[in-house]
Amino acid sequence: MTVTTTRTDPAPRSAVVVNPAKIDDLAELRRTVDDTLEEAGWPAPRWFETTEDDPGLGQTRAAVASGAQVVFVCGGDGTVMSAVSALTNTDVSMAVLPAGTGNLLAANLGLSTDLATGLAVAVDGGLRRIDVGTLDGRHFAVMAGMGFDAHMLDATSDTAKKHIGWPAYVLGAVKHLKDRPMRVTLRIDGGTPMRRRARSVLVANVGRLQGGLRLLSEAHPDDGVLDIAVLTPNTLRTWVALAWGLIRRSERVPALEVFRGSRIEVISNRPQPRQLDGDLIRSSDRLAVGVLPHALWLCVPEPAGHPDLSVDADAATDHANGPPESAETRCSA
Repeated sequence: MTVTTTRTDPAPRSAVVVNPAKIDDLAELRRTVDDTLEEAGWPAPRWFETTEDDPGLGQTRAAVASGAQVVFVCGGDGTVMSAVSALTNTDVSMAVLPAGTGNLLAANLGLSTDLATGLAVAVDGGLRRIDVGTLDGRHFAVMAGMGFDAHMLDATSDTAKKHIGWPAYVLGAVKHLKDRPMRVTLRIDGGTPMRRRARSVLVANVGRLQGGLRLLSEAHPDDGVLDIAVLTPNTLRTWVALAWGLIRRSERVPALEVFRGSRIEVISNRPQPRQLDGDLIRSSDRLAVGVLPHALWLCVPEPAGHPDLSVDADAATDHANGPPESAETRCSA
């Protein structure tokens, strides 16, 4: 079931959790956010800055404790992931404000690096209860991965992302196209183990990768299950065929297997780099993922019930230059 609603309080209390290291001009960001919310009739938000020791978990918890009904999160993937952990299973909604090179959840919302649209999405009031994935006591909203995808992230510098944007990931990917595959055993919901020679295994709540490329077209963010993509290209030609199939949105994509489940265990024959929502985490030979259904209120573009969270981001962009429209509470199966 898809559960959506429109915020009933026209002037909710809010807070901003920001990673200052990702912001070129923090004072300008504060002016833009404060002025936009004041114009919308919202009270002035409280501001919380992340640190090297705490990338956002403690600050988001403090924001909730201060009475915030909406928490704006402005930073990279690590900041957003920390906020997801703090807001899971609460009634406080999260609004993503793209910053710097953007982040993976912003890409899935269709926000790119557009701050005005991110603010408009929150002010318009569209909310959606989405599932949250779990791994090693941590939470994620987009995807967890092991293997090639994490190698690619590790090989992509912040400097390159800042100067050329998402194509920087392509440069990082090229460095690892010829790496040897890993031997993995995949078990879904306690079923029969499946063995594969894979380059990457991704467990996803939504389907877009860096740059907005849609990997899993059938992934729904609120269906209580996760989608598993097993990438098995073994030559440069099959890499090209896989990429071309994704770009063309082909019904059958070479070297890609897709499964679904709520409890996923992946065991590799050797330790692999891993990532959560585009942020690198400790390497391991194991990826054990679960799902918490309908655990996070997320500010989304209107209308909010489509499987693709970015489906109406253009409308939010239009609203950024005008007064928000109202909508009634919706709940659809």
